[in-house]
Amino acid sequence: MAQLSDDCFAFGGPMMSVDEAVGIIASRVTAVRETETVALDTADGRVLAADLAAPLPLPPFTNSAVDGYAVRSSDLPQSGERVMPVRGRVQAGSWAAAPLGPGAAMRIFTGAPMPAGADTVFMQEDVRIDAAGDVVLPSGLKVGANVRPAGEDIPQGAVALAAGRRLRPQDIALAAAFGLTELQVIRPIRVALFSTGNELASPGSPRAAAQLFDSNRFMLLAMLRRLGCEVADLGILRDERAALVRAVKQVAASHDLILTTGGVSTGEEDHVKAAVESAGSLVLWRMAIKPGRPVAMGVVDGTPLVGLPGNPVASFVTFVHVVRPTVFALAGTAPDPAVAMPVRAGFTYKKKAGRREYVRVNLRMAGDGTPEVVKFPREGAGLLSSLVETDGLVELGEPITLVEPGQTVGFLGYASLI
Repeated sequence: MAQLSDDCFAFGGPMMSVDEAVGIIASRVTAVRETETVALDTADGRVLAADLAAPLPLPPFTNSAVDGYAVRSSDLPQSGERVMPVRGRVQAGSWAAAPLGPGAAMRIFTGAPMPAGADTVFMQEDVRIDAAGDVVLPSGLKVGANVRPAGEDIPQGAVALAAGRRLRPQDIALAAAFGLTELQVIRPIRVALFSTGNELASPGSPRAAAQLFDSNRFMLLAMLRRLGCEVADLGILRDERAALVRAVKQVAASHDLILTTGGVSTGEEDHVKAAVESAGSLVLWRMAIKPGRPVAMGVVDGTPLVGLPGNPVASFVTFVHVVRPTVFALAGTAPDPAVAMPVRAGFTYKKKAGRREYVRVNLRMAGDGTPEVVKFPREGAGLLSSLVETDGLVELGEPITLVEPGQTVGFLGYASLI
């Protein structure tokens, strides 16, 4: 387990920007070092533990890029046409029966190894076959045309995939092209997750009249699993300080991250803050983000703890900007930057300068064919419907104070965030 100092999340400023939060996490969270070997077909989404050097060149042999006729470059016609007899045929998956001699062509197909002596291929669309069965070649073809040299894609010994890469389907394909069946990856990040509050009931259990069913925990559980985490669901912990202290101390030794939602502000009934301060250290980050503040960052016996707001939209947004980079930092990788797509605003919105705001929107194609976003009609960080019935978020940077219809804004689809 990675061990953090109690003061690693300390921050001296009155208000923390989103970029400052991400920077602190990236620089102060210690990555997990334990690795495991997994089958190639289960490696998608895992973090590569060591550089993968190409064990063979790609392609492993020089081959034809097209269906056509292989020739020696010394036989290329310089002007007009040249007629050559066709000597042999080579298909993908087999070698030519004999080298190609001077003054002849060989029928060849895409992916087939180049016959010895040949170094150029005419596309079959560019030639014709005469009545005698010979091939008529035009002039003007460059030496080496339509040939894929061995190692053209990746030379043998080159770093094909770097350590710390979060593997994607195309990365799996590359490893398969090398003939690999296993990869060494960082073990999954182990997260202990719980909700707090006497006002919550778990789905499937009786709900008192003054209680709400716990939804945040299930949202966070799904988001963590999308990041490849192993999650221990501790359920709902009641507002009892001693029980909370025991719970966080117990899971700290066996998990890389403790995540909780609700009960992290300074209210009289928010017991998580006091419990974590008893078990370790806690800092309330007043993040310049809406929806989303405050966020509690703590350390319990060397294990980081993140306390998210209880409102579901605030919990969702702060997960993206705090928990997601924390998980990736623990795994020794960096999150893919979420690049906002420029779209046209179809709404008016006012905000304070100095904080970043995320507006829930739907993306549509306007009548003139321009991508346009429209704002969800209701405000409120407690509206789950505002996440369910929208396509993503418009990101409004700290200097912006007003958005008007027709203005260009940055759209982040939910698929790019989770």
